[in-house]
Amino acid sequence: MNTVSIKKPTIIIVDDHLIFRQGLKSIISQENFATVTGEASNGLEFLELLKTTKPDLVLMDIDMPHMNGLEATEKAIKLMPELKIIAFTMFSDEEYYYKMIDRGVKGFILKTSGIHELENAIRDVMFGESYFSNELLRKIINNFSNKNNVTDSIIHSFSGREMEILQLICLGMNNEEIADKLFISPKTVKSHKSNLLEKTDSKNIQGLILFAIKNKIVKL
Repeated sequence: MNTVSIKKPTIIIVDDHLIFRQGLKSIISQENFATVTGEASNGLEFLELLKTTKPDLVLMDIDMPHMNGLEATEKAIKLMPELKIIAFTMFSDEEYYYKMIDRGVKGFILKTSGIHELENAIRDVMFGESYFSNELLRKIINNFSNKNNVTDSIIHSFSGREMEILQLICLGMNNEEIADKLFISPKTVKSHKSNLLEKTDSKNIQGLILFAIKNKIVKL
């Protein structure tokens, strides 16, 4: 049997709590699914670190002194458009979710999540997908449950196939998995995704997922 060697992603951890950074670095090292190549305690330190270190992925805290994760993400993506960023968040950071997505964040994971969920998040984002902690998604759904903000005209414009694909996207499926599920080609899936992004005025898949949650198109 032929085996394919997959390069472990290099990671920078950005968080203002030293113990959290050190603990996370130690666990990642023990589990051996990634290599931590740098740490920063705030956005300013992180941007300085980017001058000498080019990571594959960044684990970014949102609430930090001197420069928060929102501003740091925006500046980092301008410097390195291909950089993948996962936001480490708490429930209290919810006001920043849409803003972080707008700046280019590819996923959200709670600081209370287990190491295996973190590994899954890193893997999905490295493969070009998005990642949202299920617990976080349920929190967002609950907060929107009493709000009548369904955009009827947009949702009514979705074809049956687009609605199917949107629901599968929210389940975390990638293009190939959706194609297999619906017996269509990945190219067709990609075309439907583009239409959904345009119709919902979403900049990326993360925004599309939040649109679906906010408007009760998908339930977890």
